[in-house]
Amino acid sequence: MANVLLVEDEQDVRQLLKRMLSLEGFTVFDAGSCKAAFNIVENENIDLVLCDVKLPDGSGVDLIRQIKAAYQYIEIILITAYGNIPDSVQAIKNGAFDYIIKANDNERILPLLYRALENVKLQKRVAQLEKAAAGRYANFDAIIGHSTLIEEAKTLANLAAPTNAPVLLLGETGTGKEVFAQAIHTASKRNTKTFLGLNCGAFSKELLESELFGHKAGAFTSASKDKKGLIEEAHEGTLFLDEIGEMPPDLQVKFLRVLETGTFIKVGDTKQIKVNVRIIAATNRNLQQEIQEGKFREDLFYRLNLVTIHLPPLRKRQQDIPLLADFFLKKLTQDAYQHVKGMTPAFADRLQQNDWRGNIRELRNVIERSLLVCSGSQLNVDHLPVELQYTSLKSKSISAFDLASVERLHIQRVLQYTKGNKAQAAKLLNIGIATLYRKIEEYGIGALE
Repeated sequence: MANVLLVEDEQDVRQLLKRMLSLEGFTVFDAGSCKAAFNIVENENIDLVLCDVKLPDGSGVDLIRQIKAAYQYIEIILITAYGNIPDSVQAIKNGAFDYIIKANDNERILPLLYRALENVKLQKRVAQLEKAAAGRYANFDAIIGHSTLIEEAKTLANLAAPTNAPVLLLGETGTGKEVFAQAIHTASKRNTKTFLGLNCGAFSKELLESELFGHKAGAFTSASKDKKGLIEEAHEGTLFLDEIGEMPPDLQVKFLRVLETGTFIKVGDTKQIKVNVRIIAATNRNLQQEIQEGKFREDLFYRLNLVTIHLPPLRKRQQDIPLLADFFLKKLTQDAYQHVKGMTPAFADRLQQNDWRGNIRELRNVIERSLLVCSGSQLNVDHLPVELQYTSLKSKSISAFDLASVERLHIQRVLQYTKGNKAQAAKLLNIGIATLYRKIEEYGIGALE
């Protein structure tokens, strides 16, 4: 069965819920505060969290953000007071799977838990498949695009791959930095060894230090056993550090030592450990400016800056947009959406007119969102998210009435897809649940069951 963490400060309520979940066969961990809950998440293999809003040392809404930043595959359900929409909306934004209203939604708890756990299993399975695929196919030939800028980046990365030199990947969020890092690893002499990745911006300073360097049992309150850090786990392989600019200055000092001497010390230990690991770092920040502002160490920058590769934003490689769109369409329709066979020229043209501030990641998301609402064999312009249906048109005057009609139709289609589940619909529409309720009322959209 699954491991469930119950976070509730009222002892009677906690014991009641714990007994109910235990009788269902769940392994239940319980905590009465944010701090205690996060300690359990760090030390146990938790699948799902059921969390109250009001806790003695903070808000369950903030705890959701903290857990999701560090452990993306844990699903979280918020327990909120009746009618407390602001907390519920913020919880969804922070990554909650859904919310229930205390004492009113008792019958929804178990069905919601099972749905959330199915989502956990699905996410983990997809991650396993993508990791396996990355190991087999993440080479330079698999990087889609023939524009001059992307070809230059691939050429330089190919030259750097056989060496042991650190590589610094610079580019906006969503430009494919991790794909490049995996391709460099695949083309290197370390390709039979481990490739590990870590987003430095997803962890607090203390947790990041533990993730990188590991810790000894007893190093801090929740350190019940020795833990290997990723630097040690990646011995003889490659460690990819995304958002290196987010690393706190005192950790930069410790990490610089790894680059200079190949040694480090675990948190709470005195013994030096020798490692042989290749570092690939990435950032969307201007590190030269960060150095001037005292946020990034100049000596670390020069150790990382032996090979620097600039990954171009999608708006500067427009000729690659149709190739990428076609690639994502074929990939996403392999197992689902098999009724969709292609896209209309108008749909492809509209993609090329967008500026893609979220780059490749945003393009993939838009293709998937369009597939969700497409019932025919081809993607048309009216399947695009409403914010893309008209924003790219330069000369045509669009009336507010036309835009409202398109938005109403798009919301209806998404609600049909989610079978009336408004929390899921709000996620897919990328709006808050309160906004969705307002638009449903404004457009007179009927209930969908």
